[in-house]
Amino acid sequence: MFLIDTSVWIFALGKNYLPQIREKVDRLLEKNEAAICAMIRVELLAGTRTKKEFERLKSRLNSLYEIEITGSVWEKAAEMAFSLRRKGITCPSTDILIGAAALSEHIRIVHADEHFSLIAKHINLLEESLIDMVNVSGSQV
Repeated sequence: MFLIDTSVWIFALGKNYLPQIREKVDRLLEKNEAAICAMIRVELLAGTRTKKEFERLKSRLNSLYEIEITGSVWEKAAEMAFSLRRKGITCPSTDILIGAAALSEHIRIVHADEHFSLIAKHINLLEESLIDMVNVSGSQV
């Protein structure tokens, strides 16, 4: 199972998608190995342009395995943020929460966001970075 971060979905679903990232996401979807959490859902749905697009994407996301953001996930996120700050590292709270969700299920997060690689250097976060695929294409994360 893999938690697919918003940073990957953008390069898989957007009109200027990256074929290698879309293929990666498609493989995870076909194998039923794609997961989502509420924070990623909010980020993705907030980026839709029309009600029709919102409803279509919402329906597609509803078919994915959902990692529940429980009180213990929030607590883990707070502990992670505290620990990282003590090391002089500040990451967006959204990324810390998403990382805590992945940790709660002991699954790997697939991302194109340098914050997750940074978190993984200091916290036992399983991650697969697709940043190199984005950088090769000339896109910016």
